[in-house]
Amino acid sequence: MLLSEFDFHLPPESIAQAPLADRAASRMLVLHRAQGRWEDRSFADLPSYLGPGDCLVLNDSRVIPARLHGHRDGFTGHVEALLVRPESEDSLTWLALMRPGRKLRTGDTVTFGEGFRATILGRNQHGERLLRFHCEGGFWQRLDQFGHIPLPPYIHRSDTAADRERYQTVYADGPGSVAAPTAGLHFTPAILDACSRAGAAAARVTLHVGLGTFQPIHVSNIDDVKLHPERFHVPPEAARAIQQAARVIPVGTTAMRTIESHALGLSGETSLFIAPGFPFQSAGALLTNFHLPQSSLLILVCAFAGRELTLEAYRHAVRSGYRFFSYGDCMLIL
Repeated sequence: MLLSEFDFHLPPESIAQAPLADRAASRMLVLHRAQGRWEDRSFADLPSYLGPGDCLVLNDSRVIPARLHGHRDGFTGHVEALLVRPESEDSLTWLALMRPGRKLRTGDTVTFGEGFRATILGRNQHGERLLRFHCEGGFWQRLDQFGHIPLPPYIHRSDTAADRERYQTVYADGPGSVAAPTAGLHFTPAILDACSRAGAAAARVTLHVGLGTFQPIHVSNIDDVKLHPERFHVPPEAARAIQQAARVIPVGTTAMRTIESHALGLSGETSLFIAPGFPFQSAGALLTNFHLPQSSLLILVCAFAGRELTLEAYRHAVRSGYRFFSYGDCMLIL
């Protein structure tokens, strides 16, 4: 299949630039695959679609302040780095996307703040740099001090102090993601309690969101797509809950890729690309946000719900004023 088959028109005004004041106030498009229909609901209605035997799968990875601003030592020009994943046990060596890429060479040192700088150790085949940090004090302390929340490029504003909490799920735990598992942003403690009262269990897994999730696709045929590996973990108690459930409902595409990777016997890292024809083994439903045209995330949703039905529902969402992408509304696929 061609990447161009997963396209839709999205007006710029449909892209949410800020979160709603109330996390749970988002709209929810409920897509019924078997009937080929949808209904417009509110996210607060989610518990009414759940019952005993259901298991919500939550990605509990925490977003880190991965965007850094600095300058190359000896020069005045601005340098920006987006930390992608750690490459050493001491968390001092990182893979990073950097701008301006062409001017940065191996051996250069970039200062991001007082007592916080990094040396460029090398460059890989995709253009990312390998950085080795030199810190006065702990790395995580300095990153928290000088780093910025890595809002996606389609949000046309700088991050604020409020984004440190709002671009984070209420159940976030271990740090490691450079983008939020956005389907989980709608949950509040009250909604989680309501899901539990409806009889649904909750299983927590971890996939640290990196390039495999958000990097654009640069090939025309989806058979040629190769995703970057991302770290994931399914604790034994989560695996048992998923196995015992009558219906497994991953919250977000990262949770979906985590449980399907686990079902395939993978562990530690996954570069699983889910496209039409994929034999789903775990997921029985999916809660997800609305995704970018021609993205691996939209292709995953089309694999689960059907390409034509998904794109038809997306066109309805655009016409009906749904808010798209990270801080936008959501879709429950049954």
